[in-house]
Amino acid sequence: MTLPDSDTIVLFPDGTVSADAVVLHVQPLPDGRVGVVLDRTPFHPLDLAWPDQGPDRGVLVAGDDEWPVLDVLIGAAQGEELAVGDAMPVRPGTEGWTFAVVHVTPSDTELTAGTAVRAAVDTDLRTALSVGHTACHLASLALDHALAGAWSKPVPTDDLGAPAFDRLAVDRSVIRRYGSEDTYRVGRSLRKQGFDPSALDDTEVLSARVEATLRDWIGTGAPVRIDRVDQGLTGRRTWVCALPDGEARIPCGGTHVASLAELGPISVRFVTEPQKGGLGLTMTTRVTPEPSN
Repeated sequence: MTLPDSDTIVLFPDGTVSADAVVLHVQPLPDGRVGVVLDRTPFHPLDLAWPDQGPDRGVLVAGDDEWPVLDVLIGAAQGEELAVGDAMPVRPGTEGWTFAVVHVTPSDTELTAGTAVRAAVDTDLRTALSVGHTACHLASLALDHALAGAWSKPVPTDDLGAPAFDRLAVDRSVIRRYGSEDTYRVGRSLRKQGFDPSALDDTEVLSARVEATLRDWIGTGAPVRIDRVDQGLTGRRTWVCALPDGEARIPCGGTHVASLAELGPISVRFVTEPQKGGLGLTMTTRVTPEPSN
């Protein structure tokens, strides 16, 4: 079966949750399920290179038949071979390879190349993850702002002019439904760059500072968008939001709300713990959705 010769067109950066598409390739997966590649898709896949946001869920519909999308992965194709998920021998974007969104469906899926389908995303899950991802970016910038006075040396700054603590110290970020969890390492390297770890001693004060900034920013109702160079899966994408101190731009492959007005109040909690050579910091962000009118 011939594999696509160009990357899957992805529609999720624009907030799309359903689309008509054509099946390009179907193949059995090692676990017995079936991988389906479409020419275009609204489904957000899991990117193993930076797996902060998990995959969408939903259905593929062809005529009167419907198959659940159980997982959404990335596959790498070269010639007649499609390697899926952690079996990929190269990173997305590697020259000479084509990268596809692979919709994982049950073993009894009866789809063939050329079939027209309707791809529909679970909107409740999409909304929850989009809210969580936008809140995560906002909280990282608000944390930079809250810790701006903890530096004694010049360091790279974020787009709003604050020392980029998040970029310099982040170890892992996980997007959850209506929230996120970010972990940071405050070790010898960060201290050498001029960061004073005592700024993390009172986590309640730090939470209050971050939450106050978030309230101000959310109150602006600023629009949020994703800029991208093309519609292909591996094209560079950037989260953009105009905040009171400037326009923030963060490289991002996830999904987001269209406006800060879609966010409810954001609570932020910090936990510190000793680590070898320094300190670990965890920031947990939770958004309380506004009641529906």
